[in-house]
Amino acid sequence: MSTISTQLRNFKEPTKDQLTHVFFSIPEVPPVPPKDTEKRGSGDIENMEINAILSFGAQEVEDSYAGKLHLLPPYLAFSSLDRKSVKFTLPLSTVRRVERLNARAGVYALSLSTWHGMKIIVQLTSLRPTADLFCSLLREALKAELQRGQMKAVKGFVKTCYSEGLVSLSGISDNEREDGSLITETKEGCPPPETEFHGGLGLQFKFPGDPKKLREASKIKLWTTYLKNHGRNLTLLRYPQCTRLVQVGLPNRLRGEMWETLSGSIYLRFSNPGLYDQLLLDIRGTNSTSFEDIEKDLHRSLPEYAGYQADEGISALRRVLQAYSHRNPEVGYCQAMNILAAAILIYMSEEQTFWLLEVLCDRLLPGYYSPTMHGTLLDQRVFESLVTRCLPMISDHFQAVDVQLSVASLPWFLSLYINSMPMVFAFRIADCFFCMGPKVLFQVGKAILKINGEKLLQIQDDGGFLNLMREYFASLGDSAHPESADPRTRAITRFQELLLISFREFAVISDETILSERRKYRNEIVNSIESFSKRSAVRNLKTLARFTKEQAGFIYDALYKAMCEVPPPPAAAPPPSLLTTADGNQEKAETRIGIPTFHVFLSEILTWARSEKIVINGFQQRIDREVAEHELIDRLFYFWDTSCKGSLSFQDLVSGLDGVMFNDLMENIEWFFNLHDKNKDGYLTKDEVLTLSESFLFIFRHEIGDAYLGAVSKFMTNAFEYGDSLLPQHTDSKTGAAEPREIGHNQPYLNLATFRMVVLADEVLESFFETDLSASFRLEPVPDLELPPASSGFLGDLWSNIATQDNKRMFNRLSDELGKTIGKHQVIYRPTIGRFTKLEEPTARESLISPPTKTSSSGSSLDTAVVSSSPSTLDTSSIHDGGPLSGSVFSPMPHLKAVNAAFMERTPFAIDDAGDDDDDSDLDMVHGEDDDRVLDEVDAFLEAHDSGLTEADKEMAKDLLNAEPVK
Repeated sequence: MSTISTQLRNFKEPTKDQLTHVFFSIPEVPPVPPKDTEKRGSGDIENMEINAILSFGAQEVEDSYAGKLHLLPPYLAFSSLDRKSVKFTLPLSTVRRVERLNARAGVYALSLSTWHGMKIIVQLTSLRPTADLFCSLLREALKAELQRGQMKAVKGFVKTCYSEGLVSLSGISDNEREDGSLITETKEGCPPPETEFHGGLGLQFKFPGDPKKLREASKIKLWTTYLKNHGRNLTLLRYPQCTRLVQVGLPNRLRGEMWETLSGSIYLRFSNPGLYDQLLLDIRGTNSTSFEDIEKDLHRSLPEYAGYQADEGISALRRVLQAYSHRNPEVGYCQAMNILAAAILIYMSEEQTFWLLEVLCDRLLPGYYSPTMHGTLLDQRVFESLVTRCLPMISDHFQAVDVQLSVASLPWFLSLYINSMPMVFAFRIADCFFCMGPKVLFQVGKAILKINGEKLLQIQDDGGFLNLMREYFASLGDSAHPESADPRTRAITRFQELLLISFREFAVISDETILSERRKYRNEIVNSIESFSKRSAVRNLKTLARFTKEQAGFIYDALYKAMCEVPPPPAAAPPPSLLTTADGNQEKAETRIGIPTFHVFLSEILTWARSEKIVINGFQQRIDREVAEHELIDRLFYFWDTSCKGSLSFQDLVSGLDGVMFNDLMENIEWFFNLHDKNKDGYLTKDEVLTLSESFLFIFRHEIGDAYLGAVSKFMTNAFEYGDSLLPQHTDSKTGAAEPREIGHNQPYLNLATFRMVVLADEVLESFFETDLSASFRLEPVPDLELPPASSGFLGDLWSNIATQDNKRMFNRLSDELGKTIGKHQVIYRPTIGRFTKLEEPTARESLISPPTKTSSSGSSLDTAVVSSSPSTLDTSSIHDGGPLSGSVFSPMPHLKAVNAAFMERTPFAIDDAGDDDDDSDLDMVHGEDDDRVLDEVDAFLEAHDSGLTEADKEMAKDLLNAEPVK
């Protein structure tokens, strides 16, 4: 059993609009069919961007920033010129009022009022017609949102967000502990507190880490102030201070909401109310192979956390993973998903976790959790390249001692460091990841290697590398400078040092850098994965029959090429069976092809299943191959479908080809007879004899001369003559002559022995069944398929747009028309058998029944037949493309088993234990003036942010704060 995927070949570079959606964390809006006009909303309105200057309504709170304002219905987004200082994404349903301000002459400014009472002033700095067009589109988009009813949904949705209660209460609620978990113990007669907002398992089982060491109270105060002034959940404005606070660490109680806000999964939850609950209803009582794999990993998901030692945590994790695998069957379930989902569930509800998991798998880490894990392998190759560029000594040493960097780094990336570090530190990295994107994984990974550079240069094998990393992660809470005399320097931990090096020394690693490196190495990884998949598919065959592994590989190549051209339906799990085997293992899903894909597959290995015509038009000489369509090919499909599933697997194709390619004369005759014996009763009816004759004509359709046509004619004559002679005889009452009894066209007529005699009576058919039939199945190396070209600048993109298959076909048609005009167009069909290349026909053997005086009537046509050229004389070596692509150097697949085996064994760290609220320590003395200390630490992570404005621009922005709306 094997699952063959061609998904990697369907990859396309993201467009500019798609990259913009990713940058602003906006989900892709699915296209609405033209018929559903009533459902069409703001997503149909044209996207637009315009130069603008953003000012905050509250004076002296934030500076003004120049940038671009994007209308991406149903969202409005802004980014500063440096694309990192200021950014926001607002659902249009949260915009309550838009007014044009009465400002100085030539100034076009808008005032936006949001759901949370913020006032945002946007000065449009483009030309007046452009600004008018933008405002017109914005007006239409707002009207569409109003008609959809999304504005009414905002009120109920924001009640599920903890930030609403935090801002209104201005502090921690009375029913919460210091770490943010809920106090479940209540007085007698008092019901337990009820909350509308979403939360994770930490509310019941406490959050990892000691709240005093994590300074939860100080972080809550700072975030409360920020959220009051800059919006929250759906209307959050991300100014520089937001990124600073995220780098210092999110408070436990706000972490889940901020993760979904920063990642954009909150927009999916807002746009799809009730979908998660519906999925749970849909999967109730169902089963799949993904569900079985999920059950195996449930109790290996952060088992040290108290929540996953109870049924509540295990059940929640099961529901989330099953709902995701059901919604995305192509991805299903990957082993690392349980670690991520388990970690997220500590801080988020099931519904929040489900949508964040979708954003992680589809947008933030594409391909990481697919069956081939191509995204992970690609980023490992990118990481190795960046290490070679920035840390060449470590890279050279690893190559010298044959240490694989991916042995340690693969689990880092797959689990966002959660499975390698103590959870309190891994969640800090996850905070930055959701805020700044996947580049954080590369920055932190390189910082880890640099900090441990001297020790890494002394390791000699993979085991030493893993042990060194394990020791380092266990010491992240220790002082980075224990010998320093300065108490403030001694207070800097190794984890703080890690973040400092990551975001300062490796800030050069940007999103553009990662995208560029991915384009560079994508084809290398695809070739490596496809080669590994081919070996696995051949190895997993139940039987190779009489084929060698190399020949089975050729069959796989032809099948893979056919699947790329005509994709089969997705592999589905077999229906549940009432009978199970002793080991309890059910049959797993496998890739099966239908008739359209089978036609293409057969045309790759069978000469008469394709039509090859050599075209000469005076400008070019080429070979055009067309897939043949005939009832014989469909009949062959069902003949090989021994399991009667209406589709064929790789094993079915191997077994079917084995039944014909190694046959001798008699076996081939019997095989061809059985192929046309529909009801398998050992007899051919008259209709089936006619169908068999049509099959002969189809196979011989492009042969030169009338030799094969005469052989088919002779076959039909002999078959019916001898078939009639074997029928029961009866005497005509009038004439007294003996005549064969009349039978219906669907009655048994010709048996195998008679069919064999008729075939052997003709030299052409005998030679066809003896050698030509088996020889027409040709297993040859299939040229490597062309992968989508990587972007190589303007000229590369221009050439890739010109040299498309459609343009090539258009050029061929144009050259053919020109060739016809000048009289040099010529088409020659290449014979499928090719035994006879001259207009000579061998003498057919005499009829089995007729007198020897009977001669063939087909010979008279030999004198008048004319063929313009023989295909065998054409040199076609220059027509085919070049040789296959060079082999891949990077081969990470052998390490996956070792990595996956070690992946599930997570080292427990004492620092992750939930702290006791009543434990008084000297922390208050060491960390005195917490609020000031946190602010100092925040400022230590930042450099100056240039707003991109001159003093005159800033003065103009201040004037707009007091401007009145236009009457």
